[in-house]
Amino acid sequence: MTRKVFYSFRYKFDNWRVQTIKNIGRIEGQPVLTSNQWEDVARQGDAAIQRWIDEQMVGKSCNVVLIGNQTADRPWIEYEFKKAWADRKGVVGIYIHQLLDQNRMPTTKGGNPFSGFTLDDGKVQFDQVVRAYDPAGYNSQSVFASITANIEGWVEEAIDIRKQW
Repeated sequence: MTRKVFYSFRYKFDNWRVQTIKNIGRIEGQPVLTSNQWEDVARQGDAAIQRWIDEQMVGKSCNVVLIGNQTADRPWIEYEFKKAWADRKGVVGIYIHQLLDQNRMPTTKGGNPFSGFTLDDGKVQFDQVVRAYDPAGYNSQSVFASITANIEGWVEEAIDIRKQW
């Protein structure tokens, strides 16, 4: 069964890398908007962005946060993984900094977007429950192969972790 997931990522810097992951085809994500489509939604304001996110999360079983150099501390990404968790969906992070962008360049590793949040009335660190995977490999091809081989398992594990909480 192909899982349906919601991808969270920093559009401006990582949309190329995200398309690479979507092309794996092992899990089904929401449509990635073109820059013009995203600008149309964003131009309508925060309520429109939130409505779009909420609508796209319907029917998804997991939120896959694709972690690039500037993913951490992004308010909408935070909204997305908190909403997914509140809606009892799995949440998992995958670092994508080593995948090449449209200019055939990797980037530096970003921070863990799950750091600084807690569960169970502040007793448990969110980043100790929700995993953020840094795929094995020394170049873009080997990292891509690692993501291809593992993404389905990471999603299933995230769903199982959420069931335990």
